[in-house]
Amino acid sequence: MSVIIILLIASISVAAIFLIAFLWGVKSGQFEDEYSPPSRILFDDKPSSSTKTK
Repeated sequence: MSVIIILLIASISVAAIFLIAFLWGVKSGQFEDEYSPPSRILFDDKPSSSTKTK
């Protein structure tokens, strides 16, 4: 029975850590970039300058 209590406390602690990390990410503006993900697919990648040609 004591194992269930320990696992319950551990799972609630992990869930609280993830919730705090998510709220910190939202508060710091990590999810506010609404322009670049949809438009990123429209532009070609820049060619790398390290390619060797013969």
